[in-house]
Amino acid sequence: MAASYESPTEYIQHHLTFFTHPVKEGEFWKLNVDTLLTTLVLGALAFGFMWVVTRKASQGVPSKTQAFVELSIDFVNDQVKSIYNGTSRIVAPIALTTFILVLFMNAMDFLPVDIMSSFFSALGFHEFRMVPTADVNTTFALALAVFGLMIFYSIRIKGLGGWVHELFCAPFGSNPLLWPFNLLFNAVEYLSKPLSHSLRLFGNMYAGEIIFLLLGMWAATGLVGTIFGAVLHLGWSIFHILIVVLQAYIFMMLTVVYIAMAHEHH
Repeated sequence: MAASYESPTEYIQHHLTFFTHPVKEGEFWKLNVDTLLTTLVLGALAFGFMWVVTRKASQGVPSKTQAFVELSIDFVNDQVKSIYNGTSRIVAPIALTTFILVLFMNAMDFLPVDIMSSFFSALGFHEFRMVPTADVNTTFALALAVFGLMIFYSIRIKGLGGWVHELFCAPFGSNPLLWPFNLLFNAVEYLSKPLSHSLRLFGNMYAGEIIFLLLGMWAATGLVGTIFGAVLHLGWSIFHILIVVLQAYIFMMLTVVYIAMAHEHH
């Protein structure tokens, strides 16, 4: 498929172009329709799958699917209990939801990019990206949602006055001369969390997408290149399974860590 493009640059640029909502020239806001549609479909599939499993759950001998889901839930619960010492009962469900959703979005990287591009082109979508977490808007949205939960729990546990007092009086002390330094220090700490949370996931998935495209260009060099590229593609796909799962796990764990940190008093 890569042979139909005039240059490798054109091939990569085409596959890295979002399908955006038509906007007037010069407008700042754009809507990545492909990211939104894919995320909605994956969310429905992921949580629909969990809903079906829970509806069919029985107390007797579980099916293989039920056993897998129960093991996954127990694993997430154990991870949350090892980090979070608060009393909220929704932290574990938040962690499980985050892990499942991010895992499904990451796994879209395994779909053959050229085949999917031809499929969507036949439907009239000439640009369509299939990996939502390779869109920095998605990872920032997820990270900002976690950031909002962190602020919510900070105010809930410490009270609004206690949280504001902590912003101005920790970690260097409550002397008014130190308030600007405390506020600056806390601002850097707060802002660095959603930045690192989002960019870590985005960077890994974007890099994986680029590598798949580079391997796909071997098909333009002939039969030998196609075979060699297919072997490399298979090897990278097997290794990428680890990246897909690991990045979902890291994103989930950081979510729990940030919520747990919101309960700490300085």
